Amino acid sequence: MQRRVTEFCERFGLRLPILEAPMAGACPPELAIAVAEAGGMGADGVVLDPPERITAWVERFRAGSAGALQLNIWIPGPPVDAPDRLRAAEDYLAGFGAPGEPGPAGPVFAEQCEAMLDAAPTVISSIMGLFEPEYVERMHARGIAWFACATTLEDALAAQEAGADAIVAQGMEAGGHRGTFDPAAAEHTNVGLFALLPHLVDRLRVPVVAAGGIADGRGVAAALALGASAVQVGTALLRSPEAGIDETWASALVELPPEQTVPTRAYSGRLGRAVPTQYVTAWARPEAPAPAPYPDQRRLVGQWRRGGATGVDRVNQWAGQGAALARQAPAGTIVQEMWETARALLAQ
Repeated sequence: MQRRVTEFCERFGLRLPILEAPMAGACPPELAIAVAEAGGMGADGVVLDPPERITAWVERFRAGSAGALQLNIWIPGPPVDAPDRLRAAEDYLAGFGAPGEPGPAGPVFAEQCEAMLDAAPTVISSIMGLFEPEYVERMHARGIAWFACATTLEDALAAQEAGADAIVAQGMEAGGHRGTFDPAAAEHTNVGLFALLPHLVDRLRVPVVAAGGIADGRGVAAALALGASAVQVGTALLRSPEAGIDETWASALVELPPEQTVPTRAYSGRLGRAVPTQYVTAWARPEAPAPAPYPDQRRLVGQWRRGGATGVDRVNQWAGQGAALARQAPAGTIVQEMWETARALLAQ
């Protein structure tokens, strides 16, 4: 185990095997800098960012740290044409208040990919699918590693064969979006991390990074003992001052029991684990329609937020099942203390 972890850290320029989860909308450069300066890997989720924003974010990060960095993006799926679901979602959202103006078109995936290559991070990671072979070749030619998120062995093996340098094993405990390749299967992909992890480790050639519900040193130690080479944490960092998330969201994480976090499509149309806000639970009522497909639901929610609809959450309040363990402390302190606790436990 010690050799496995050491080799991973040396390969990716880390002093400790803890990666910040690339949480779109909740990864300011200050948070990534704090994690990287503590010896881990900083991160940003760029699914919503145009190329110029990706470039500016990386410049701000590098002004504060020369440490390891991961940029993450969603692999776009085929468009879903569901006009009936779209109209039903619009009608239901009308009950929360008035919509605002439609927003601008989303960023172009190909342009985002070029911006990530130009930024030359340590790692470019994917979720919900695989990069095209030509892009993987270009990534590797520039010395950039590819980490692929997977929630099943089938997806992990496909990523390994496509050239992934590491697999991020995402358990169902994870906050935010579930990385299942098939969006329709997300509700049925309910494997917990500590069942998924050895299942993948025993069958893969590449290193595995454990993600989902890890929020203190005990979780780090357990994941490494089960074969992970590193861990990725997100919710554990959200109450840090560097994260700077909406206060309503941060307060909702305090002592939030694992069983009260809920999987929902209410924010984006893709399944993710969140705080059970009134808005989220409203979409689980028997009379509620199915949310519109991604990205239509995300677009609609943005439009209703711009209209100031009081019944719609101001931000997506994602939460992993380890939310109650999240502490109000500097991100660097959280990461360092996680690793110190894990090392002590593993040495016993």
